[in-house]
Amino acid sequence: MNETFDHIVVGGGSSGAVAAARLVEDGNARVLLLEAGYSHRHPLLDMPPGIFKMINGSKYMRYHKTVPQPHLDGRVHDIPQGNVLGGGSSVNAQVYMRGRPSDYDAWNDLLRENNDNPGWGWSDVLPHFRNAEANNRLAGDLHGVSGQVQVSDPGYVDPLSRWFVQSVQALGEPYNTDFNGRSQRGVGFYQFTNRDGRRSSTAYAFLEPLKQDPRLVVRLQARAEKIIIENGRAIGVSYRDASGSHTVYADGEVILAAGALVTPQVLMLSGIGDADHLRQFDIKPAADLKGVGQNLIDHPEVPITAYANGSYGYYRQGEGWRMLKNGLQFKLFGSGPVTSAGVEAGAFVNPGNREADPTIQAFCVPIVYLDRDARSELKDGYGVTITTVVVKPRSRGDVRLASADPAQMPVVSPNLLKAEEDMREMIAGQRFFLEAFQAEPLASKLKGVAIPDPADVSDDALRAHCKRFVKTNYHPSGTARMGADGDDMAVLDARMRVRGVEGLRVCDMSAVPDINAGNTNAPAMMLGSRCAELILGHAPKA
Repeated sequence: MNETFDHIVVGGGSSGAVAAARLVEDGNARVLLLEAGYSHRHPLLDMPPGIFKMINGSKYMRYHKTVPQPHLDGRVHDIPQGNVLGGGSSVNAQVYMRGRPSDYDAWNDLLRENNDNPGWGWSDVLPHFRNAEANNRLAGDLHGVSGQVQVSDPGYVDPLSRWFVQSVQALGEPYNTDFNGRSQRGVGFYQFTNRDGRRSSTAYAFLEPLKQDPRLVVRLQARAEKIIIENGRAIGVSYRDASGSHTVYADGEVILAAGALVTPQVLMLSGIGDADHLRQFDIKPAADLKGVGQNLIDHPEVPITAYANGSYGYYRQGEGWRMLKNGLQFKLFGSGPVTSAGVEAGAFVNPGNREADPTIQAFCVPIVYLDRDARSELKDGYGVTITTVVVKPRSRGDVRLASADPAQMPVVSPNLLKAEEDMREMIAGQRFFLEAFQAEPLASKLKGVAIPDPADVSDDALRAHCKRFVKTNYHPSGTARMGADGDDMAVLDARMRVRGVEGLRVCDMSAVPDINAGNTNAPAMMLGSRCAELILGHAPKA
């Protein structure tokens, strides 16, 4: 018997979970949510620092490997993505960051002349951020206090994080009490999507309250294979689970929210994409959209790592007697390192023009932290890593099919730091934060910088360091972007609708024309909420 729902959402991550919940609660719709990954209920996922135990090998992560990157001397590196209900919000470091108003005003400028443009400026998207937020410190016109997502200051701050904040202030940067406030510039402590030592993922915040609601049906380990299209309209989804292949139907709309690497893959498997590329795999084109899989944007990050001259940071805090001590402190008093996401402090700076918009975001991680392909470069020990991130990269990559088999991973080429301007900004960021390691009080707490070599901070040396260690900041975006009417590379119109196919929208970070300056989890939630608003024709309830 054919199953039919009002709407089908493909992907239960940060955007898909929000879209599904809003359609149920605000639209009284019967919604099927298909998630390829596993349940979010796991103690290590719940605890803020638990993901550090899982990120280097876990069923809750799906590890996309890039093709060899010629501009990085042939390196192949990982792009981990959440393989769990809640997606990135269930496995990330929980930093709550929206980006700056100019990010969204630029989207609005791009889409301004489109037919039926609902508006994408800061004033249009801010209500979606604010309505979802339950902040434990901030309120007013920029912050909500009664939403579903628990946003909090860090429950524990390591001394290395405090010394980092003070050392960057010593370089002349202001102390910033709210990176989601009037200005990003400065150094301070991030806020996080957790509360009282428990992660506030979209699975917990939006789906858990509806677990007894018959209008929402959630199916896990259900991998979408393609969108069913008839007479130019998306009418259903073919998916596979442990029992085989199934087809389900939608009277309303199909919403793709599988992430910026898998959403374009599903589109192409469904016949939506560059017709010439699709024909290589004997896929009949349903809509010739050359922009599908193009415009891959990600934030590149590069580490600076130093060893401490004392027992500072989180080295071995999850092992042996330290694990028992920290666990007991958390259970008895709700305090201690277990309440920290492991990344408490950060900064936004522009080394070339200190008063201009920041070009670099930094994260202070009180451990010796490198990506999987580079870990052998350093020995373990007490230390600190500062990762520098280019916040508005110009480099663009792509996602293409490897095969017509939905079980095969797509071919991904992110081209991190390929644009020379990105490399120049990264080198400037590295040089700036190397100075922070030499400033007090941080300088006296460290044995010295391990990488890059502090004896040679020439452009050539820092360029070689960046090429060896650059990695994803876990923010792939832009691969099915909204764009102006008449733009041949625009996959979506201003209402997130796939051009040339009725009844099909994309609501994850694939949809963005350009990446926001900062972490992408909060913008992904906003996109899910905005998509529901556009389908329903009214704003979600506050």
